[in-house]
Amino acid sequence: MESAAVNAAEALKAARSAGIRLGIDGDDLTLEAPTAPHPIVLDQLARHKAGVMALLRSAGGGWSGEDWLAFFDERAGIGEFDGGLSRDQAEARAFAACVAEWLNRHPAPSVPRHCAWCHKAESFDSVVLPFGTEPGTHTWLHSNCWQAWHAARRTEAIAVLAAIGINQPRTTDDREERL
Repeated sequence: MESAAVNAAEALKAARSAGIRLGIDGDDLTLEAPTAPHPIVLDQLARHKAGVMALLRSAGGGWSGEDWLAFFDERAGIGEFDGGLSRDQAEARAFAACVAEWLNRHPAPSVPRHCAWCHKAESFDSVVLPFGTEPGTHTWLHSNCWQAWHAARRTEAIAVLAAIGINQPRTTDDREERL
């Protein structure tokens, strides 16, 4: 699944880089461009249409792409101008804040007493714990499954943010990397 999400994100990013504005009309992906798009970009969009549409639908969490970009810019500005960070450090922290916000806005609730990662039921020697804070949004996981599950969720968030145009900075310190 991560591979499909990343491929869809890459197709969406390529389309946006080519100046294509994408939208959804029912079950159709709509394209608007100032010039005819390159056939390779159109092929990528066609092959990953379902994933691209899922990214466009899930990216917002109630926010538009512009809202996400404003959130990123605001966080980066606060870090740089109020926090005295370099622009690179401020953007790294802003990116980490976007990832955390996306994860908070897109919980992955699961069935109680069954691990959402390994799908094994709770047993006497393998307790399944609820992760999350809001009622009805808990993800149930074994403590040793959390790290892999969280890494997959973080990869999903990064792919969606990249599709919106918020890319992971090349330089992040260890604190942001652990989020």
